[in-house]
Formats: sequence, C-alpha cells, structure tokens
Amino acid sequence: MPSCTMHGDVATGGVPMLSVQPKGKQKGCAGCNRKIKDRYLLKALDQYWHEDCLKCACCDCRLGEVGSTLYTKANLILCRRDYLRLFGTTGNCAACSKLIPAFEMVMRARDNVYHLDCFACQLCNQRFCVGDKFFLKNNMILCQMDYEEGQLNGTFDSHVQ
Repeated sequence: MPSCTMHGDVATGGVPMLSVQPKGKQKGCAGCNRKIKDRYLLKALDQYWHEDCLKCACCDCRLGEVGSTLYTKANLILCRRDYLRLFGTTGNCAACSKLIPAFEMVMRARDNVYHLDCFACQLCNQRFCVGDKFFLKNNMILCQMDYEEGQLNGTFDSHVQ
C-alpha cells in the first residue's frame, strides 16, 4: 500500500480490497489475529484485514466501505471525519467570522477559508457552482459580473488578485 506521512505520526493511504487471496498460505488478520478465509480481504498499514475488522476506533464504520483513506494517530485507526474531529484544527470563516469545525468541508481562496454556505459573491450573494469563475479583490469574493462591473465603474484597479 502506498502511504505518506502527515503531521508526525499520522499515516494516510489507500485501502485496496484484494479479491481472492493468492494461492498458498492464508493471511492472518491484523485485527482479530485469525486466518482470513473470506474471498475478499483488505490491505492497510502493510497488514491484511477481514472486511469487518478494519474499523474506525471511534464510530466503528468499516473503513473499506467509507473510502480509500484511513488515518492513524496515538495507536488509533480512524476514518477521516473522526480524525479531523479529534485532531484537526479549527478556524474562523473569512466571511461570517464564525468557527468552522475541523471536520466540516470548506472552500479556500488564497489564505481565506469559508463555510461552504458562506462561499458566495459578497455583493450579490450568488453561490458558485463547479467551474464558475470568482475573483478575490480587496479580500472580497466576487462573481464575474460584479467584478467586471466594478472594473468598468472604476471601483477596482485593473489588476486581478
């Protein structure tokens, strides 16, 4: 399994599901220490697991189903949400100044971080869709129409940030 290291002892990596065990000796499960006789097994943290044994230490969700990333810290194996809840950093939204919980999805524009609901044009409140252009001018998020109107009216100089 390819893995990378983040923030000291936090390891992330893929959780590939292997179909039909290779011929020969059955693998032992790192979770329960029993032989894996199932047709499918998981490989994570350079060990083999039953599908039911590779679970988040907090919420017991099966990590092979949740996604292809798992996190380890303080001898815990965690799903993304629980890792961020326990060890993630929080910050404040650049638009509303309210706290953004560590597990919440965010939008980023340069050094600014926003709640998903707050990431909208700060003049007309238009929400952005995937692929929409937005402009960051004087630390304000602007839609293309409001930015261009400000350029024509001389509200902004001609340099896009």
